[in-house]
Amino acid sequence: MASTVDIANFALNNLGASNISSLDENSKAARIVNQRYESVRDAVFRAHPWNCLMQRSQLAQDTETPAYGYAKQYSLPADPFCLRVLEFSTGTLSYPQDNITSNTGGPVFVIEGRKLLTDENSAQIKYIGRITDPQQYDASLIEALAARLAAEVCYAVTGSTSMVQIQTSLYEAKMTEARFNDATEGATQRLEASDFIESRF
Repeated sequence: MASTVDIANFALNNLGASNISSLDENSKAARIVNQRYESVRDAVFRAHPWNCLMQRSQLAQDTETPAYGYAKQYSLPADPFCLRVLEFSTGTLSYPQDNITSNTGGPVFVIEGRKLLTDENSAQIKYIGRITDPQQYDASLIEALAARLAAEVCYAVTGSTSMVQIQTSLYEAKMTEARFNDATEGATQRLEASDFIESRF
């Protein structure tokens, strides 16, 4: 299975650079990759609802309440760290599937900082978690992450703007493939038009 160093080396190999033995080694390539790896990883995680990163959580209501707009707030999960909320559920209704709205007709929930604000008495979420162990990653995610990392560190490693364009195109192709593979895994999800779309007919 791939490790963090393996992913870094996949990226460096795409650039024609030599392998590194660790992200902490005293080499230019290692320093550049080490500086960018975590932020690039999180950006790729947020870019798609990866099945291998999916988490579920029943949130605990905070004692403090929002100053206005919503009646309740819930802290987002920290273990694993919540990078992106994909679905909100009250236990009986889910957003976006059931197109539920708040008491005022607005969004049933909003994310502000590390809080989820809502009027609901229960908050269950599906979310993308910051999984740091690459052995948990799908093969397509590894390929996409390595390609994005290569594009991000390309100019610093190679000094070539044309190579940056090549690596950016490679990342986009890897993401298209990864999204297709990931989206076609498991049972088909029920899709419903939004209230806005349905109001047109």
